[in-house]
Amino acid sequence: MARNEQLIRQHKIIQILERRRFGSTLEELRDAVVEELGLSSLHVRSIRRDLEALQVAGMNIVSEDLDTGKVWKLSRVDKGLHKITINASELIALSMGRDLMLPLVGTPFWQGIEAFWNKIREQLPAGVWEHYQKYRRTLRVLGVPAKTYEKQQGILKTVNRAISEHRIVEAEYESIGKPISTRYLEPYGLALYQGSIYVIAMEEGRDVEKDPEDRLRHWKLDRFSKATALDRWYRYNEDVDLEAHLGQSVGIFRGEDPVTYKIKLSARAARWIQEEPWHSGQRVEMFPDGTCILSVPAYQDLEIIPRVMALGKDAELIEPESARKEIKDWLGSLTAIYG
Repeated sequence: MARNEQLIRQHKIIQILERRRFGSTLEELRDAVVEELGLSSLHVRSIRRDLEALQVAGMNIVSEDLDTGKVWKLSRVDKGLHKITINASELIALSMGRDLMLPLVGTPFWQGIEAFWNKIREQLPAGVWEHYQKYRRTLRVLGVPAKTYEKQQGILKTVNRAISEHRIVEAEYESIGKPISTRYLEPYGLALYQGSIYVIAMEEGRDVEKDPEDRLRHWKLDRFSKATALDRWYRYNEDVDLEAHLGQSVGIFRGEDPVTYKIKLSARAARWIQEEPWHSGQRVEMFPDGTCILSVPAYQDLEIIPRVMALGKDAELIEPESARKEIKDWLGSLTAIYG
């Protein structure tokens, strides 16, 4: 059984027990989990194992024998897990992180964020909250896209269900510049990158001879017009490491093998690159006059060219030659537009 499937189910059990003050029987928990996660079936033995695992993890879940049978519930003294203590600086850091999550408004993820935020506010002493408000006025989180995924929450719920059950998703997907097409995806996870949500998935029947991680592609949620979890299942590969997979690229693109891009930078641009690295695997060769050669791996020209052009005369792309030609074509088009 996949680890993420167990975690999703156990988290749902906690949510159900938090709502049910007098507890639930195994059968009632099973029925609630099946309904809320949209599962086709689930045995009570799985629920019992999940409860035992949560108890071992330190959750204060207890059982009680009643006339109607044994029920399971969260201990009332520990229903909130632990009393939260937080100071003003920690609250500021948390609120800024919340601001970065604004694109998730309307989704189940945001509902959890808001519920946690409201619990903290309720427990804070008035003095701490006043101190927080004074300092928060001096701090702003900028660059967060002015969009949310409230309209796509149904599609997101379908994809989450497919991830937990290893179902194939039939998706109506529109790539930029191409008509809508039907894709059959094997979803492994989700990624939030620069305010946009991406579905990390393999396409059924495509590139099956390749290694699993080389088959993974990133599908932007904005481009889904419809998603259906089919009654067809795919074989989940436990060796797929999404954290390692996502850490290999400058942005969200993926391809066959990364290409090393070399960029000559002025002394001024070299300082910028040191302050804001492009990639954890980049290499910088410094020269006595302060200039440098930046070598960075990437899968797509579009991960590198806009960054180079944003530096203007302070950057020159040296390799690969194909990307140099792409910049030349861009400049020709811009010259035609601006004269």
